[in-house]
Amino acid sequence: MNRLKSLILIITFLFFLSWSGVAIYSYLQLGHLKTVAGSDGVLPPDYSGKAILGAQVYTANGCMTCHTQQVRQLDVTHSDIDRKWGTRPSVALDYLRDRTAFLGNRRIGPDLSNVGSRLTDPVWYYQHLYEPDQITSGSIMPSYRYLFHMQKIQGEPSALAIALVGPHAPPPGYEVVPTKDAQDLVAYLLSLKHDYILPEVSAETPSAP
Repeated sequence: MNRLKSLILIITFLFFLSWSGVAIYSYLQLGHLKTVAGSDGVLPPDYSGKAILGAQVYTANGCMTCHTQQVRQLDVTHSDIDRKWGTRPSVALDYLRDRTAFLGNRRIGPDLSNVGSRLTDPVWYYQHLYEPDQITSGSIMPSYRYLFHMQKIQGEPSALAIALVGPHAPPPGYEVVPTKDAQDLVAYLLSLKHDYILPEVSAETPSAP
């Protein structure tokens, strides 16, 4: 019995020691990070209220399962910069404003660190969320139609109604509009722009051609 108690105490101590090591190391490495002044204001920029809510929708729908948010270093074969997923590698300070850093580790879909710079039209996002394969041929991303609803047109069509054709078009007199969750999610995706210069990033870091 005493041996069992001793074993449990040793295991508990080792677990606490390893956990403390991770926490202390992380704090020593990242705990000093602060915002910096840039030509366009404080960097990294903060998220809007809609984008913060959109990050919650991003989490709820498991988007990080298939998408990363980290532009990897330049010494990788076929680097992310070659893919035009960013103009510089991601650094720790990029994630200072994030409530949760969605770094991810699987790329079934493209990296989203700078998707707000690559794709600036919210309509594209709505159409892609509704029926991905119709916008990006061959896409295996599932449809997120439940983030939209169909409604009868009352007077003038809604400014938020998305254009759908063929089998995806609503019946005559009806329109498909994004829900609040869809609008917040798109606001979050549009805010993903690591296109500013930070102290950790060398001024000589080459940009994508």
